[in-house]
Amino acid sequence: MPGVIVDCAIYRGGRRTEGPADFSDALAEARATGDSFLWIGLHEPTEKEFDLVTSEFGLHPLAVEDALRAHQRPKLEVYDDSLFLVLKPVEYDDSADSVTAGELMVFVGDSFVVTVRHGHTNPLGTVRERLESNPDVLQHGPTAVMYAVSDAVVDHYLDVADALRVDLDELEAEVFSPAGAVGNTAGRIYTFKRQVLEFRRATGPLGDPMMRLAGTGLPFVHEGSRPFFRDVSDHLTRVNEHVEGLDRLLSDILSAHLAQMGVRQNDDMRKISAWAAMAAVPTMIAGIYGMNFEYMPELGWRWGYPAVLMLMGGTIFGLYRFFRRRGWL
Repeated sequence: MPGVIVDCAIYRGGRRTEGPADFSDALAEARATGDSFLWIGLHEPTEKEFDLVTSEFGLHPLAVEDALRAHQRPKLEVYDDSLFLVLKPVEYDDSADSVTAGELMVFVGDSFVVTVRHGHTNPLGTVRERLESNPDVLQHGPTAVMYAVSDAVVDHYLDVADALRVDLDELEAEVFSPAGAVGNTAGRIYTFKRQVLEFRRATGPLGDPMMRLAGTGLPFVHEGSRPFFRDVSDHLTRVNEHVEGLDRLLSDILSAHLAQMGVRQNDDMRKISAWAAMAAVPTMIAGIYGMNFEYMPELGWRWGYPAVLMLMGGTIFGLYRFFRRRGWL
């Protein structure tokens, strides 16, 4: 079990205190003092490993199942003895234009917080340190941890949205450049739309849980924590507005790119048609004089051959001038 425990500590009055090394003894101490809580962090525990935590903290079986299986939508569940929050932290790989989502589950009770992390994204790296340096917030109890974790995840959403916007601006500039787009631009646009969709799956469903935590009527939520959750909710609203803007921008870029492709194809077809028309004239004239009729006066005319060549050349030149003026060539 120690291999999956990232950290385990007792907090009293907003400050970290030395406690028993065993989390069972630490939980018993936190419950005995009344004004303390235990925060234990886990990374990808197995079912057998998590059973030890479940039995000690009395976590709801449905929440435990979600925490073990992962692949959950962001949500907030309220049980008799705990709250269960699911978050999807997101990372953006600029070199691969790829959005990667992890999962983070937070259990909150009267005297405990359990965080369960899946994937390589780790928004908790500095959360403990920041909270421990701010005892005024940490003294609000277990929900202060839930707020800090939510705040870290949502703030990073803004960073990801900004990084996506920079790459989309570059793609937009490429599409509308005088030289035109290079390579499989439509494929890149669809790839970006897929990444934005993945991002939206993380941010969109989280709005309702944050509003509920910022409101009234939920158990285990300290009254002093509600303004902080409202702040997180406001930031999340900004994120969702950014995501919608990115999706609209991608749709506009794709429409413009497809329109440009249509214009280029029409231009190519005009050029092909013009050259075909110019090639058809000498072919037609040669075909007429190649029909071998007995009575064709021009065939016996001394200047018939050069006259036909001049007719072909003059007609081709006239068509060329005409198509050039019309912008077809």
